[in-house]
Amino acid sequence: QLQASGGGLVQAGGSLRLSCAASGRTFSSYYTGWFRQASGKEREFVAAISWSGRSTYYADSQKGRFTISRDNAKNTVYLQMNSLKPEDTAIYYCAAILNVIGIRDYEKYHYWGQGTQVTVLQ
Repeated sequence: QLQASGGGLVQAGGSLRLSCAASGRTFSSYYTGWFRQASGKEREFVAAISWSGRSTYYADSQKGRFTISRDNAKNTVYLQMNSLKPEDTAIYYCAAILNVIGIRDYEKYHYWGQGTQVTVLQ
C-alpha cells in the first residue's frame, strides 16, 4: 500500500529524490513520515508531513538539507535530499500515521513501505 522508490548510489554532496506512492486505499488525514535505518543501528526519524502539506517535521540533522513534500493528486510523498553525506547511507522507509502525537516514533506508525536503499560514497 506504500511503495518507496528513488534510492541509489550517489557521491557525497549529491542529491536524490525519494518517492512514496500510496495505492490500494486512501491515506487522507494521515501524516506520512520517512525513517531510515543504517546497518546495525536503530530506525530513526527523518521527516514527516501532514495530509494537507501545511505542516512538516524534520530531524535536526536533516534540517536544511532534506525537504519533504507531497502531491495528493498523485498520492505521492517526496523526500528531496541534498548535500548528501556518507552517514546518510541507510535503507529509507516511508510510513503513515493517523495522529501527530508520536510522529517521530516509528513504533507509532500504522503502515509501512518496503524501503529503498540509499548509499552515499565518500
